[in-house]
Amino acid sequence: MAKKLINVLVVLAVAAAGLSAQPRMSHEEAMQKADELISRLTLQEKCDMTHGYQKFFLPGVPEKGIPYVYVADASTGFRISKTIPREVRAEKSTCFPSSIALAATFNPEIAYDYAEAVGEEFRMVGASVLLGPGFNIYRNSQCGRNFEYMGEDPYLASRMVEQYVQGAQSTGTMSCIKHFVANNTEFYRKRSNSIVDERTLMEIYIPAFQAGIDAGAGAVMTSYNLLNGEWTGQSKYVITDLLRGRLGFKGMVVSDWESIYDWEKVILSGQNVDMPGTDYFYCEDDAASLVAKGVVTEEDIENMIRPQIAACIQFGLYERNLNGEEYKWELKERLPAHAEVAYKTAAEATVLLSNNGILPFKAEGDVLLCGRWANTVPAGGGSSKVEGYDHITYADALRKVLGDRLTVVEFPTAEQIKAAQTVILATGTLNTENAEMAFAMDKKYEDQVRLVVENNPNTIVVINSGGGIDMSAWHGKAAAIVHGWYPGQNGCQAIVDILMGKINPSGKLPMTIEKSFADSPAVNTVPKGANIGKAFLNPNEYFFRVYDVHYDEGVLVGYRWYEAKNIEPLYPFGHGLSYTTFALEKPKISGKGKVKSISADKPIQVSVTVKNTGSVAGSEVIQLYVGENNPTVVRPVKELKGFRKIELAPGEKTVVTFELKASDLAFWDETIKDWKTNPGDYTVFLGTSSARISHTIHLKAL
Repeated sequence: MAKKLINVLVVLAVAAAGLSAQPRMSHEEAMQKADELISRLTLQEKCDMTHGYQKFFLPGVPEKGIPYVYVADASTGFRISKTIPREVRAEKSTCFPSSIALAATFNPEIAYDYAEAVGEEFRMVGASVLLGPGFNIYRNSQCGRNFEYMGEDPYLASRMVEQYVQGAQSTGTMSCIKHFVANNTEFYRKRSNSIVDERTLMEIYIPAFQAGIDAGAGAVMTSYNLLNGEWTGQSKYVITDLLRGRLGFKGMVVSDWESIYDWEKVILSGQNVDMPGTDYFYCEDDAASLVAKGVVTEEDIENMIRPQIAACIQFGLYERNLNGEEYKWELKERLPAHAEVAYKTAAEATVLLSNNGILPFKAEGDVLLCGRWANTVPAGGGSSKVEGYDHITYADALRKVLGDRLTVVEFPTAEQIKAAQTVILATGTLNTENAEMAFAMDKKYEDQVRLVVENNPNTIVVINSGGGIDMSAWHGKAAAIVHGWYPGQNGCQAIVDILMGKINPSGKLPMTIEKSFADSPAVNTVPKGANIGKAFLNPNEYFFRVYDVHYDEGVLVGYRWYEAKNIEPLYPFGHGLSYTTFALEKPKISGKGKVKSISADKPIQVSVTVKNTGSVAGSEVIQLYVGENNPTVVRPVKELKGFRKIELAPGEKTVVTFELKASDLAFWDETIKDWKTNPGDYTVFLGTSSARISHTIHLKAL
């Protein structure tokens, strides 16, 4: 049986020659063809189509024209699973920077290139559904999966997601956006009940999903958590009313792995396939037994599986049954280009948090490299883990430049630290899914940073972590601090190139770094007395009581919270230094009169001239925020509504133009169940971070 399975998978999983475009037929046509295939199936075969197959395959009935479809994780590139038969398993894949690093580029064009490269590697081995991108909002800096997501701001996430989806699907690989919805903690994530009001959902946690759907995403994955008392993977409100009704999604909905509990609810919720499909003790019945009992009908089963089959037809996934060896070798020639995309992403993602002038580094004297990541490529854990190839560590990259002047000691003594002219300390955290991570680093690494900065004032701290960490005790003592995220297989080279001045840093924080976790709106997420950082793959998770996570901050997430509460963070959203300087001239706004106005049928343009006033070429991210002056409901001081990354030579100028629509000023009105723009006064903010605003403009909405 195993040999037969492998032979079937070899035939069905390899890709047909040539890359497919996005959907090749309308949704309606695909649904009709799905009905034709469903009519050939027996009742048992229909029931078998409700759940996955062999952990990473959508179900199939090959003898009746429905082949199995290979799906795979992709938070940092194509993940090679050891559960996949060796004959169709990839030999290697590129390890890209993490998704939060991608967001830190503030460059949607890179998101497209990144996803296109990942999508091509899926096609190398016939994998057809990319389980990503993930982009649950960075509400909570202790969430172990933040590195797989795209930061705290829904507008930023939306612009990155839409390009990612289009880039991946340009290769014929279906994008499955995730995790729907309000999965913002990893502490016993299957037992967390997110208590979120409708307005907060629509303004903060839904926009990036809407952007992904509007970009054409073929699939959506539901999340592990409960939303307002019901597990999302079996919630009719979440799937039918919200996702399909409000957001207009027509494609395939899949559950996250092992996340459903009541098959009757699953079948009637709008869910299309339970993954991975193995029988688990927490479900009393399956689809076939419920039909036999008369609890659900055969028609209910057909309604459940139809969108799954239609989506696969629409994307041509059932047609990939040719021998693809020539095609696979053609794509293997693309691997160097993919590695270049990974390098470029890491370079544009790296954030220079602070610098007393030590950077760019002059490479003089003896240099000591130390820390947990000195000899290891930093990476997160869990299902995002991608092995990669041709790894470059900090030690590898620095030796190319420094030669014998470099000494590498992971945990040096105080004497060794003092003896070095400069210390480069590569530190941070190992984040992973299914575990809440302390905001502070592990004690031995925190102690090491303090030891180093206290014994050598010429210390450059390079942080590799999935998000923000507690730096309050030492950030003022370091000569420079660089945030490099999880940079991928060659990202350490990109970061060293930044340290040496070969590349000018241009990354921006996609989230706020607070001074203390006590300042965070998510401070009460984890139940009192809980042991965080220890829940990963805990076998007792299903016996842990369901606990509530109250989103009491509402729409005041991230920088919105800190500004509304007048809490100064350590580093604000959008922050990132450069080796050059930029100046924003007084902006101009279209329209007549001293006070410009905006209405539903009259958008406006805001233009600002930006000049590189320094001595080296560099890139800057111009950020536009909008705030209502006299709101009728609680609103943020300002919200990001536009950003543009530009590159300028020394002395060069350019004009950056943003278009603002009345809808950009809107909030979700729970009374009318729709978006509403109040007439009245608004302020437009232009700057280079949420805290560094150069100009404001008065605007009136009619």
